[in-house]
Amino acid sequence: MLAATCQWFHRLIMEESIWKFACLRDLQVPHPGNVGFKWFKLYATAFGTSLQMEVTLTCSISRRNILDLLIVGIDASIDSRTISLITVPYHITPQRDWMRIGAFFFDSPVAFLTENLIAPRKIPQEETLEKMLQLHGCCVLNNIKTGIWIAGTMQTLDARHIELFLNEGYKDGSWEYNLLGSQDIKKHTETASGGIFDIKHLKDPSNSDIFDLKKWVGKHSDWQPKAMITLHAAAVNTNLQENEGIHVKYHAMRAGDDGKVVSIRISQQLL
Repeated sequence: MLAATCQWFHRLIMEESIWKFACLRDLQVPHPGNVGFKWFKLYATAFGTSLQMEVTLTCSISRRNILDLLIVGIDASIDSRTISLITVPYHITPQRDWMRIGAFFFDSPVAFLTENLIAPRKIPQEETLEKMLQLHGCCVLNNIKTGIWIAGTMQTLDARHIELFLNEGYKDGSWEYNLLGSQDIKKHTETASGGIFDIKHLKDPSNSDIFDLKKWVGKHSDWQPKAMITLHAAAVNTNLQENEGIHVKYHAMRAGDDGKVVSIRISQQLL
């Protein structure tokens, strides 16, 4: 009886519909359409988990109950029937995830990257990314892999496609970050900031809160990094003490030499 129950529960908990529901619910993003991996693996990589959970299986659990629980994660190598759940509110995540900002969605394959969180009146149209960065402190990046992206870390704005960590090219190290361009600001800079936007939604009302810095960056004496995420953008800001300027770098990782962009980094370093 117990063996049969475990087999039934294993089949039920591995249903794609359950993991898809949990992933989209907890990340608060729309359905991306076709995905390249199973949803339970996407959930695990999105929340930084490969956990074998430790809660007693009860035979009275129903499918409706399962959808109300937090499915924390399942190690991809598990082929046994020892699957269990942690019944805590779904907004509680493992402590090591504190640097994860959240998820946003690329609806179009074009990104707008900026080191100053000022709403642009028009998109720059320079010949090269390097020239855009030098003249405007922002650039346009094409061939973005659309779908769900995860933004993380505070000192460096680091964003990646949800499938990145599951790809063999990433795991074997053949996909690498390449420098898009850099800029030196050789004077006192009050903040180190960065933003990644889906250019199609740059002027969406939700993104106006990102450009309204008074709402979220904190007082000048607050040195703690702050972050904001919307459905189609992510941004970070850190107030700086007295300095002589910063060095800003933009990196991107592609899926192969000419593949789609699957990760973006904007970093600042004091001069």
